[in-house]
Amino acid sequence: MSHHSLSAQQESERLDALRKLELLDTPPSEAFDRITRMAAQLFNLPVAAVSLTDADRQWFKSRVGVDHTSIPRENAPCAKVVDNGDMLVVADMRTDECFHDSHLARSGVRFYAGAPLMTRDGHCLGAMCVLGTEPRAITEAEREGLTDLASMVMAQIELQHAIGRIDPVSGMPNRNQFIEDMSDLAIERPRGETRLAAMVNLATPEQLSDAMRAMGAGYLDEIVDEAVRMLRAALGPGRKVYHVAPTQFVFLAEPDADVQRFCDWLGCWLELRADAMTSRFMTTTTIGVAPFQLGKSDILDVLRDMHSAAHDALDGSRRVRVFSAEQNAMFLRRFYLVNEFGAALESADQLRLVFQPKVELSTGRCLGVEALLRWNHPVLGEVSPGEFFPLIEQTSLARATTRWVLAQALQQLAAWRNAGLMLQMAVNVSAVNLTEADFVAYVVEQLRRHALPPEALALEITESALMKKRALAMKTLDALAAAGVHLAIDDFGTGYSSLAYLQSVPAKVVKIDQSFVRDLDTDKHKRALVSTMIKLSHDLERRVVAEGVETAAVATLLLADGCDQVQGYLYARPMAPEDFERWVCAKWTLPRERKAPAQMLACA
Repeated sequence: MSHHSLSAQQESERLDALRKLELLDTPPSEAFDRITRMAAQLFNLPVAAVSLTDADRQWFKSRVGVDHTSIPRENAPCAKVVDNGDMLVVADMRTDECFHDSHLARSGVRFYAGAPLMTRDGHCLGAMCVLGTEPRAITEAEREGLTDLASMVMAQIELQHAIGRIDPVSGMPNRNQFIEDMSDLAIERPRGETRLAAMVNLATPEQLSDAMRAMGAGYLDEIVDEAVRMLRAALGPGRKVYHVAPTQFVFLAEPDADVQRFCDWLGCWLELRADAMTSRFMTTTTIGVAPFQLGKSDILDVLRDMHSAAHDALDGSRRVRVFSAEQNAMFLRRFYLVNEFGAALESADQLRLVFQPKVELSTGRCLGVEALLRWNHPVLGEVSPGEFFPLIEQTSLARATTRWVLAQALQQLAAWRNAGLMLQMAVNVSAVNLTEADFVAYVVEQLRRHALPPEALALEITESALMKKRALAMKTLDALAAAGVHLAIDDFGTGYSSLAYLQSVPAKVVKIDQSFVRDLDTDKHKRALVSTMIKLSHDLERRVVAEGVETAAVATLLLADGCDQVQGYLYARPMAPEDFERWVCAKWTLPRERKAPAQMLACA
């Protein structure tokens, strides 16, 4: 008996349906065994099984009175049940023309009855079967009973399948179901057809965390329930909504939907939702839209694209954003850089420091240098600090990065001072460092290790760094100042509350950001601002450094306003240590008769 009654296409679809249920080769289950025992009792027979028909075998999900878990499919009566989709009763296998030479007949089985296990789509997975070692007939009541037991098996299969595909909070189909439905849709619709999918993201992780802390876990259920109700009402009964993550829902636009009109509709829905919200805690809901091609696009990539777009929508005035490959490429690059930077910290040749001189405006003397981090990536080449540093500052790598820079900078400073270059070294410090419990101790230990006086080090802190955990940051700064380390407020004028900080931070220096210094000679508003900053800083007994000085005209104006020190391309670009030494020597070689090293610098 061959199993070619089904067409190749039908058999392929049937096997696909069977495999999707993920039942084959799974451990025994009491839920199925209970039904199998009932079947054996109903017929008063020693053997019963839930038999699933695989490509070349009958595999028993549940069995009573049989030791093996599978038999060959060839000539198996359960395979015939699958081929015909009907109940099969064999009163006596030994005399049956189809099965007298089957595996079961040879093993002593005489009686067989099997009811089909049919899915809702009409695929027969196998049979609920009973077997006996004596020939026998079957009553109408037994037929109905076996059919009912087969229905119970299918209900159990569907229930188990649904558990992995239904979200327990919302009762809606989940991410697994979305992936499965999209692959089914790719079979039904033309391959390559472009569709639009939208992801509604109810809240940012921070909002969710705050709400959960303030209002408990039940709050999440509350906003989910409300969103589900409103989405269902907006989409109507014919459209499926998937609950793909705790606060994320996905659905498809109608076929042939126009992107702009779909986005406008979503924007209107968001406005309506905001007006109708009854939740006691406001959240920022955004929607990401991603076009994709049925059967060609990877559905996991589509989910990621929607997620990216929903995240990018946080920055826009409209909270709906269509996935942009360019923006995604930028995000992927940022993600790549952060991951690669950890390896750079551990490698010997990717990171280096360059040094930009600080020049006293009234005398032209070099009083110190600022250490600046540079990164030469083995694949990307030189990565701009303007690109990588803001990323690193937001990660756990910020601590290790500052320590790497401090250690290298102080080692270089010690070498220079031993050679007679009595400079001060400036190092930038990020917000994270100011909240480290052991940061001050680390700085002091590094100075001791290199035998440097604390005033040889100036730590530069941006105003924005002081905004985070202000009390803790101020405590760290006070301790650094008490230890004798000099402090400078970097990028002055770009922060939030400059005057308040200027008064309270124990900084000796204020650095005016280059955005105010550039074009100072042609912009009278900038001129007024910078003059005021310099006067204010001096009144508060702070020295002033202007960054980004590129022309003599700007330097002249700053000198007239009483600015103390300058940095910028007019004097020198950031340089490697040996280039800096050459630059210094060219400017400040001491007379030989002083019996000092030739490279000694008169800037003490």
